Amino acid sequence: MFRSLFRIASFVVLILILTGIFFAPINAHAKKKFTVAWSIYVGWMPWAYAENASILNQWADKYDIEIELVRMDYISSIEAFVAKQVDGCVMTNMECLDMPAASGIDSTVLIMGDYSNGNDAILTRDGITIKDLPGNDIYLVELSVSHYLLGRCLAKNGLQERQVTIVNTNDSDIGPVFLASEKQKVVVTWNPIVMNIEQAPGVSKIFTSADIPGEILDLMVVETSVLKDHPEFGKALVGAWYEVMRVVSKRGHPNAPDAFEYMAAESGATVTEYKNQLRTTAMFYTAQKAVEYAKSKEVQTNMNSVRQFCFSHGLLGEGAESVDEVGILYPDGTVQGDRSNIKMRFDVSYMEMAANGELTAR
Repeated sequence: MFRSLFRIASFVVLILILTGIFFAPINAHAKKKFTVAWSIYVGWMPWAYAENASILNQWADKYDIEIELVRMDYISSIEAFVAKQVDGCVMTNMECLDMPAASGIDSTVLIMGDYSNGNDAILTRDGITIKDLPGNDIYLVELSVSHYLLGRCLAKNGLQERQVTIVNTNDSDIGPVFLASEKQKVVVTWNPIVMNIEQAPGVSKIFTSADIPGEILDLMVVETSVLKDHPEFGKALVGAWYEVMRVVSKRGHPNAPDAFEYMAAESGATVTEYKNQLRTTAMFYTAQKAVEYAKSKEVQTNMNSVRQFCFSHGLLGEGAESVDEVGILYPDGTVQGDRSNIKMRFDVSYMEMAANGELTAR
């Protein structure tokens, strides 16, 4: 009887071992799927081209993963990131700090794509100038970079936010509604909406992000824990991004015409209009340039201005008692804010891999 039990036990053990042998490799090599959200903006259109030209798929295949790109309205995309419905998302430095980071989502700046150098603007009708802003209704996406731009404009000109009235407007409606209603005199928004509005008769730009260069950064942000567990995800995204950058930045590149035509069409612009938007975008076309800027003290100085705005507007989390509530970690190890609560990280290591030629899809 005991010998029979022993034989049965041995048989069960053998089955378990064989099961592990046959099925473990399958599980180990199963593709992991990641989702990345993006929204329409001149500096983020390369992601759309990366998908359309199969560049993103090629890089994902290299690292045996799948990456799904999902287009969403801007604020909705960041909300999806905060809710952990997506693993990565394009956003500005301010939104990274005051939405995911302030909500406790440990977030890593994987790619520093550009900074707005005129793409964000305050536009007015009837000859309204900066000194005329007090007493006016200002239409913008409240607590977004548009709100920040307005705040910086007022502060630089000796004015205060309490002197104007903020009218919160959805980013997908702000352009059409302003153009349809001449009762609206002042609007703050970003391209391509700026481009569409400024073509209307009697509309002028009175302040743009070119007046505060480097303060509005356009980024690819991923959840830190996901990146830590799956560095292949970061490598694929960075590799794909800089392959597209090579296409669009090199004169005479055979794929450049198709790339610009596709990006322009997807953003609702002509190729000429899209290239005009690029002129007000300080793109970091090479990984080396992006790394150098990300490591600069200028980024830390500008982020300090951003976090001061966020705190003064109650954006650093419920009950935040100081501007130091959320910690921001920089490449040199400097931390702004609470070192024990680091939720926003500028990580240049993946861009450095690209700069050093350590990533290749072929």
